Amino acid sequence: MGKIVNLSQLTSLSKISTEFSNLSDDYIFTRITESNQIPVLTTNPVRIDGMTWLLCFNGRIDIEVNLSPCIMTANSVSVITPGSIVEVKGVEWNNLDCYMLFVSPEFMRDINYDLNVLATLPPMKTPDVRKEHVMNITPEEAHLMKSYYEILHQNSTQNPDNVYTKSIARCMIAALTYQMIQMMVMRMKNDEQHYRRSRRSSYVSEFFQLVRNHHKKERMVSFYAEKLFISPKYLSLIIKESIGRSAAEVIDEYVILEAKNLLRFSGKNIQQVAYELNFPNQSSFGKYFKHLTGMSPSEFQRS
Repeated sequence: MGKIVNLSQLTSLSKISTEFSNLSDDYIFTRITESNQIPVLTTNPVRIDGMTWLLCFNGRIDIEVNLSPCIMTANSVSVITPGSIVEVKGVEWNNLDCYMLFVSPEFMRDINYDLNVLATLPPMKTPDVRKEHVMNITPEEAHLMKSYYEILHQNSTQNPDNVYTKSIARCMIAALTYQMIQMMVMRMKNDEQHYRRSRRSSYVSEFFQLVRNHHKKERMVSFYAEKLFISPKYLSLIIKESIGRSAAEVIDEYVILEAKNLLRFSGKNIQQVAYELNFPNQSSFGKYFKHLTGMSPSEFQRS
């Protein structure tokens, strides 16, 4: 596993952020602006250990979530699930105004959601997998979402160590989640494409999910095609038409991203990394890595 960003690391933001609050080891909230720049917005890919909500009111942040581009602009919201690999590609700091809420996995498990509601939620997929992590919302919806963030912020700053503070936080984060679900469902009902999307589009989304789950062990297009019950040639065709890259290129990108994280942050040597990524030996891994990156694994570790 690569470098992990967790809540304990993010609490260091309190030393540099003028708008920051946290509730013990449960969650943190911070506002990101031109005058309140957050160093966690690094260009190095990291694995997020927790649930993250990003709400952008102004400006622009370009990130990749599991190699899928995610462009945050005015009145947009993004939910990043635990275990996702995130890389910031660019930030337009001029007039940027963005709220970030990071919730630990342990605290998420403490929230009592209505499982009947969650079970009836249709899968949120779009024909363009590059947009699956961001949702544009209206100014009125953005204002409503902002109110949830602000109440959470006030709860931890104005009620420190109060016996009800954690209970209030649980209810507010549950309400925030339900609000997101409601906005999502309303859009899906108003957009017939979500119900009439072709099987081809479903293949694309399912392929990305399979690659996320199996890229450490499987690098052959035929493996993923077999899982989808289609031919490797057809899979390569629909992936190329959808995102402009071949299925093999997508698999390689996932493997190389994982390899870079392991080489730089795991403390494992090159041979151990090679075995973790299911290469028969260190030599074959080295050739694969150099072919795709232009440098050997040892050269990358020293860079």
